[in-house]
Amino acid sequence: MLVDNTHTRGSPVVIENNPSFMNLIGRIERDVRFGGTVMDFTMLRAGALHRANGGYLVLRAKDALNDANAWNALKRALDSGQVQIDDPGTQFQMFPTRTLEPEPIPLDVKVILLGSPSLYYFLYNVDEDFQKLFKVKADFAPDMDRAPDTEQAYALFIRARCEEEGLRPFDPGAVAKIVEFGSWLAEDQTRLSARFGEVANVIREASYWAGKAGRDAISAADVRKAIDEERARSNQVEEQMRRMILEQTIHVATDGAVVGQINGLSVRTIGDHSFGAPSRISARTYLGRAGVINIEREARLSGRIHDKGMSILQGYLGAQYAVERPLTLSASIGFEQSYNDVDGDSASSAELYALLSSLAGVPIRQDIAVTGSVDQQGHMQAIGAATRKVEGFYDVCATRGLTGQQGVLIPSANAKNLMLREDVVEAIQAGQFHIWAVGTVDEGVELLTGAKAGKRNARGQFPPESVHGKVEARLKQIAELLEKAGKSATESKTDEKSERNAKDDKPNGSKRRP
Repeated sequence: MLVDNTHTRGSPVVIENNPSFMNLIGRIERDVRFGGTVMDFTMLRAGALHRANGGYLVLRAKDALNDANAWNALKRALDSGQVQIDDPGTQFQMFPTRTLEPEPIPLDVKVILLGSPSLYYFLYNVDEDFQKLFKVKADFAPDMDRAPDTEQAYALFIRARCEEEGLRPFDPGAVAKIVEFGSWLAEDQTRLSARFGEVANVIREASYWAGKAGRDAISAADVRKAIDEERARSNQVEEQMRRMILEQTIHVATDGAVVGQINGLSVRTIGDHSFGAPSRISARTYLGRAGVINIEREARLSGRIHDKGMSILQGYLGAQYAVERPLTLSASIGFEQSYNDVDGDSASSAELYALLSSLAGVPIRQDIAVTGSVDQQGHMQAIGAATRKVEGFYDVCATRGLTGQQGVLIPSANAKNLMLREDVVEAIQAGQFHIWAVGTVDEGVELLTGAKAGKRNARGQFPPESVHGKVEARLKQIAELLEKAGKSATESKTDEKSERNAKDDKPNGSKRRP
């Protein structure tokens, strides 16, 4: 008898944590007697497929793939509908020896593979047997809708962890704080994170801090303490960057106004910790026909999505200002003190604002950081990690001292995604920090410069004092100066040619004509 299911209720469910060849298919044991090996049918041992026969076998896909022989044997068993115990050593012997050859056993089992979506798609594309054998895919989302029933499920999850692990009970305020933490992980007010491992870690640590405080029940303060302590253990790189900004090793302005300079926002991930960080973006414009030069691309630090954002930016400039004449300018845009790869289009609006400021000669507020992508019509588009970016700029401003004027400009489509830390929310409620949600480039221009963006009148002209009017006037001036310079160069060449011809025609010249 290989398997005894006498005490099994329902179908057997087997979880194999080490799916090696012998652990899956079974093995033939040997007894050493008088210097030799002896075997008989009582030395056959069942594998996971035998124990799960008639039920379910659960495997981690990555572990199963670590042993090529085990993976191929699993596929053969599922494809043939039978499992046979083989001696893996015989296939490597030069001269085969006698061994047991057990008859195959009919197999009726459901195999559940657990793994990441990327691993599933890899196997689906490279292994044709995988497509046939594993037809049913259950794709679990990293988050879920935040609704009364899912919030209740969060509360039940908390209770289950407390009962199973002997933790202190949660009071209603602490449960609400865990639910808020779930939305913070999901970075969306309308969603809850399904990363229950991270949620469970906060539950356990909150129980610890409640015990340190001598409380029988866990309060919201204990949950907040657990979240803050977890963040403090992981944010060393973030603190170093803030220190360098404070010491002005990394130049990031949080007050004043500068022409052609703006604070962009990016997200950096170090292991399990993600944080937002401001980056100084500058733009310079000058005479020429080179167009907009992406310094990051010239240095081979720009990703494809960032290059696409720059191309969209040029499309906006052409549609906005090349109405009566070709768009003629030379400009360079770059991330200052950035030495890593830059990708994504979330900085395209900030780059556009810096370029317009440089062309119009209008300064941009440095106490506002900007994130958001832009389309060719000038509409702001949603970006990712809005919460982390707002918190990152807030931390820099708070370290230097809040002035009551600082804040972040985000696309209006990202307003629902904000799930900010409690200290940031308190600063906003006190009027010490601000968030502005805009839907178009013109709204952002007016907020950042304090000047009217401007709209074309019936004659198709921008108001002269508006930002767009100044940009158009500067582009016109550049085109005229280039045209004048081109004429001067042509006239100079014509005069030089005439002088050479006149010199050749003189009878006593240095060169006689035949």
